[in-house]
Amino acid sequence: MDPDFDPSAYGSRIADVYDATVRDLPTAAAVQRLAELAGDGPVLEFGIGTGRLALPLLQRGLRVAGIEGSPDMVAQLRAKPGGEGVPVTVGDFARTRVEGRFTLVVLALNTVFALPSQEAQVRCFANAAAHLRDGGRFAVEAWTPDPGAFRDGRSVRLLSVAEDEVVLEAAELFPGEQLMRTTKVRMTPRGTRLLPANHRYAWPAELDLMARLAGMELEHRWADWSGAPFTDASRDHVTVYRRRA
Repeated sequence: MDPDFDPSAYGSRIADVYDATVRDLPTAAAVQRLAELAGDGPVLEFGIGTGRLALPLLQRGLRVAGIEGSPDMVAQLRAKPGGEGVPVTVGDFARTRVEGRFTLVVLALNTVFALPSQEAQVRCFANAAAHLRDGGRFAVEAWTPDPGAFRDGRSVRLLSVAEDEVVLEAAELFPGEQLMRTTKVRMTPRGTRLLPANHRYAWPAELDLMARLAGMELEHRWADWSGAPFTDASRDHVTVYRRRA
C-alpha cells in the first residue's frame, strides 16, 4: 500500500457537490440490478459515499452497510432521509473489516481505480471475498482502459453541457505504472471548481485474476447495468464475481 495514500482525500474535495456530479448516471438501473444480485441481502458497499445506491436499496427493504474513506461523504449521507439508518465504518475499504457476512459486496463507479496500486487492489478483492457468504457476489463497475484516446499521454474531453453547468476533464496517462491523473473542471454560475483525482487503472482480465486469487470466479460481465453484452467496443463494464464455497 502506498504510504502516502489518504482514503479521505477525494471525498474531502468533492463531498459538497458530489451528488450534482452524478445526477445523470443510470442509478435506477444500477439499483435494480444490485437488488436482483443481492436476493434477500444483506449488502455491503465499499465506497458508499453519499448513499446514491445504498439509500434506494434500503428503501427496497434490504439491509445495507458501508465502508467509506471520507467522513465528509458520510456526513452528506447522514443528512439524507434514511441516512442515519445505514451503518458505515470510516476506513480504507481495501483493509477495513466489518462484522457479518453478506450476499453482495458492491464497488461501483470506478472506485476500484481510486486505490493507488495493484497491491491495494488485490487486497481489496481479498477483503470483499472475506465479507461474502459462500456463493455471495462481488459487483464491480469500472471503465475499460483506452490508451488510444490519449495523444502524447494527455487528453481533454467535454463531459457534460447544460445551461447552468459545463464539465471538462483533463487527464494525463502514465502507462508504465497504469496510472492516470485527472482533474475535472466544473463551471457553474457560482464559479469554477477543480476536482482532482488519481487512478490506478486495470483491464478486465487483470481484475479477473485478482478475483481468482481471492477465491472468486467470474459470473457475469456486462457493458452496463442494463445487462447489455460486453464487447470489444465497450468502454465500461459491470462485472460480477462469485465466492466459491
